[in-house]
Amino acid sequence: MRDNSSATTIIRPVIPCRSAPGLWWGLLGVAAFSFTVPFTRVAVGGLSPLFIGSGRAVVAAILAASALALTRQRLPRGRQWARLALVAAGIVVGFPLLTSFALTTVPASHGAVVIALLPAATATAAVLRGRDRPPIAFWLVTGVGAVAAIAFAVAQSGNAAQSGGFGQAGWADVLLLGAVIAAAIGYAEGGLLARELGAWQTVSWALVMASPLMAGLAALSMSQQPPAASPLQWVAFAYLGVVSMFFGFFAWYRGLAIGPMAKVSQIQLIQPVMSICWAALLLGESLDLTTVIGGLAVIVCAGAAVRVRLQPEPAQQNRRGSPERRDHQPPQPATR
Repeated sequence: MRDNSSATTIIRPVIPCRSAPGLWWGLLGVAAFSFTVPFTRVAVGGLSPLFIGSGRAVVAAILAASALALTRQRLPRGRQWARLALVAAGIVVGFPLLTSFALTTVPASHGAVVIALLPAATATAAVLRGRDRPPIAFWLVTGVGAVAAIAFAVAQSGNAAQSGGFGQAGWADVLLLGAVIAAAIGYAEGGLLARELGAWQTVSWALVMASPLMAGLAALSMSQQPPAASPLQWVAFAYLGVVSMFFGFFAWYRGLAIGPMAKVSQIQLIQPVMSICWAALLLGESLDLTTVIGGLAVIVCAGAAVRVRLQPEPAQQNRRGSPERRDHQPPQPATR
């Protein structure tokens, strides 16, 4: 009787790690994005930066419009159109165009180090957009990361000055920093809007909204400089349009949706490391000590800023409960 008694039988249920699928999807998205800078560097070898920045958005917009039509997504309403315009200006227009022009004069590894500011910049934009009050440590580490990125850019520009290329390198860094700011604003606003429209739907609507402008810019670039590239450069361009601008977002946002979002979002911190490695392996770029130190400094500061940003204040914990309980609550609509 004792052996058959359920009261004395210890049953240990197997509880799968719920965060594992979200982390793997997030890693897949980051891996897709990590090729963006090296492949842009390849594409600008035979295609104009204006054509690359606009043409890749046109390719992605065609895929986005098809996905929206096939799934019969509802149209955005009211102020959502204006907010979508802000998202489109940041991640569809600003970031692709600015990085394409910048990478015509600087190596991919250089661009990856400066773009490593993006996680911290996105956290900063989210703070400003949401009117949060993060601790002083957040602003300190964010400021240190920005100083590290600027110092790296100045050091690299100084090296270029010795060979007479200071002007080009300096402007490239300005364009890269502008790309970071544009993408950060687009990501922050898109993250809030995704709570209302859906994650991939937000990116798709932004692509469709910007498609007339980007198609016009692509036509203008083709009239000024007809595309003439090698097969490898066309493959790089196709990757930028199909994966970097569209399918990569599917994996990335699916990972964020499965969550936990706080853990998945931090995977983005390894993206610049992967981009630098791809630049060395695929493009044969040499990694000097300045690039390694600058990249590590920016990544560490960005990681610290994101971690500080994600830590709830003690007062909020007392009022709302433990973080574990809040993780299971559905996201609330964005405040207007």
